[in-house]
Amino acid sequence: RKIVMKDLYDIALCTVKTINLKKTGKAGHVACALETVSGIVYTGICIDVPCSIGICAEQAAIAEMLKHGETKIKRIVAVYEDGSILSPCGRCRELISQLDLDNENTVVAINNDQKVTLKELLPERWDKKWD
Repeated sequence: RKIVMKDLYDIALCTVKTINLKKTGKAGHVACALETVSGIVYTGICIDVPCSIGICAEQAAIAEMLKHGETKIKRIVAVYEDGSILSPCGRCRELISQLDLDNENTVVAINNDQKVTLKELLPERWDKKWD
């Protein structure tokens, strides 16, 4: 069966599991699921600690994907612990774009009703002259 965005949403939601860390730190309250062009799904969770060191769930999923030698993301979704979809932050958008030229076509869930391509989220590329 073909994977659709709803499947990725469900996988990400099932991956959410809040873990309380030292002081006010948390992990796992945001989870990400991404599908590569080869059809493999990778997941990741966020790590958020008080001194601003941490990673987004998208970054964790991307690291897992890269560990397996893949760079092309077909679609991606991040889900907060209340079930809402979170649009990727600017850093995550840029990271996705820097992995592979084809990732400008990555379909990104930005809320429960809307999906756009990464190119739509990053319309004026600073690095276009090097493509």
